Amino acid sequence: MNISRLLNLICIVVGGSIAIYAQAQEQQNTYILIGGIVLLVFGIYRTSRNIPSKFDKEEESFIKTEKEDEI
Repeated sequence: MNISRLLNLICIVVGGSIAIYAQAQEQQNTYILIGGIVLLVFGIYRTSRNIPSKFDKEEESFIKTEKEDEI
């Protein structure tokens, strides 16, 4: 596991833990909750940035086009 993936995983776990901890208290600290959510979203964004899009693949067609001869 490389450092980037480990950092993403740590951000997601720590951000989620902070958000749950801030939400579970009787008197919620909004700033801690926002910080946890930001850290969670940052980790998810960095993870999703490395996933390739299914539309990026160039599919080869079985039909080849030919240039028309000019008359």
